[in-house]
Amino acid sequence: MARTAIVLFNLGGPDRLESVRPFLFNLFYDPAITEMAAPFRWLFAKLITAKREKAVQANYALMGGKTPLLAETEAQMQALDAALADPGPELGEVRCFMAMRYWHPLSEATVAEVAAWRPDRVLLLPLYPHYSAATTGSSLTAWRQAARAARLDVPTRTVCCYPLEPGFIRAHAALIREVWPKAAAARPRLLFSAHGLPEAFIKKGDPYQWQIEQTCAAVAEKLEIEGLDWQICYQSRVGPQTWIGPFTDREIERAGAEGVPLVVCPIAFVSEHIETLVEMDDEYATLARQSGVPIYVRVPTLSARPEFIEALATLVRRHLHAGTAVAQTLCGADLTRLCPARFERCPCRLRAAATHETRAAA
Repeated sequence: MARTAIVLFNLGGPDRLESVRPFLFNLFYDPAITEMAAPFRWLFAKLITAKREKAVQANYALMGGKTPLLAETEAQMQALDAALADPGPELGEVRCFMAMRYWHPLSEATVAEVAAWRPDRVLLLPLYPHYSAATTGSSLTAWRQAARAARLDVPTRTVCCYPLEPGFIRAHAALIREVWPKAAAARPRLLFSAHGLPEAFIKKGDPYQWQIEQTCAAVAEKLEIEGLDWQICYQSRVGPQTWIGPFTDREIERAGAEGVPLVVCPIAFVSEHIETLVEMDDEYATLARQSGVPIYVRVPTLSARPEFIEALATLVRRHLHAGTAVAQTLCGADLTRLCPARFERCPCRLRAAATHETRAAA
């Protein structure tokens, strides 16, 4: 029976306060994050790590001294394993693994674990629903380097993104509906808050912002709330670069000036971590009170929400059923390239003939 290893990618985070410094250095030394030549990037990473370490440690101390991201990803992995417990004879045996980008378990350790299991093929499944060179792209690069070094040479397929996967959209809509009554009587504004990205990435053809817009429009439509007031915004900007906007903090201040209640949905985060538990629940909640926002409600992340896990399971089944004529890197949208051609950083490259063959087979 064939064996398939499913590798879930995520950012990772410090597992204790002492890990904050190496975690930050790994983050800022990544060439996908800091696009500098190696010697300058090393110096920059050292300097910004030293500058930010104490403040970041204080934020992790608010969460018990470590990130909850690892435990959340483990729960997602176990739920996906359970959802794929009976994948059918054509898929064989399936087992899930996880690889973090900037702290343990790093790709090198996960590659060794996967190799020891001796799979016949590998499916790389990022827990970043929206593709960016700074997130999924960086994780894939790290995986490929580690796999080459370990001589893990088995057929490997990649899901690059799934911003419009129906189960993913349903999960977000369901969570918003659950908290909506807390503010519904006051006709709130729904803020979809995503992690920010420097404008330079977008100008180089990164599809992240466009994909965020597609997701938000789909979720807003799925909610079926008449006259829904909604806005996309971006958080967590760092440094002097120009970042995509509008910014979440500015939108909170605007809502306060207008006396509008807010329901804030972390649209690009699938797990609770520092950007939700500290930035949203502490810093933004405080800003909302100070700005005069009458009601501030935060929507939980997807975590191991059943609709989201089933969306991941559907992606796995779809990609493992795909024929060999289909490209190795595929987005979740019916195994075809989702992004318009202008987004040159989109990794999904399908030959027209392969696309035609796949659709004909379906």
